[in-house]
Amino acid sequence: GESQGTVVAGGNGRGDRFDQLSIPTYVFVDRDHSVYVSEWGNHRVMKWMKGKKEGIIVAGGQGEGNGLTQLSNPLGVVVDQLGTVYVADFGNDRIMRWPKGATQGSVIVGGNGGGGQSNQLNGPEGLSFDRHGN
Repeated sequence: GESQGTVVAGGNGRGDRFDQLSIPTYVFVDRDHSVYVSEWGNHRVMKWMKGKKEGIIVAGGQGEGNGLTQLSNPLGVVVDQLGTVYVADFGNDRIMRWPKGATQGSVIVGGNGGGGQSNQLNGPEGLSFDRHGN
């Protein structure tokens, strides 16, 4: 095997520039080998395309909050075949969907405070899809 790793995202110290990460939490790699990273510290999800030195914001990035352009301590991230980004928005007790190229997301589950009711989540963390996209 390889004796050295390759930096594919960040590597320029902690920060909020497009070539930095702050408390990266979850990672997803798509079919094109783009790497998606949720950042607890910057309240955003960044996409790092193969070979690029900077990422692009694909969800959040407007500071911590509960608006449709914001996330609060995002964790799990999954991207479907259309490039739609799904994020476990831990601090807002919700799952957000961000279509490819969107400037704001939509709440698809939760967002009604933390709890155990059918319309609530309590600090969602991980996300995954099965082979049918469910």
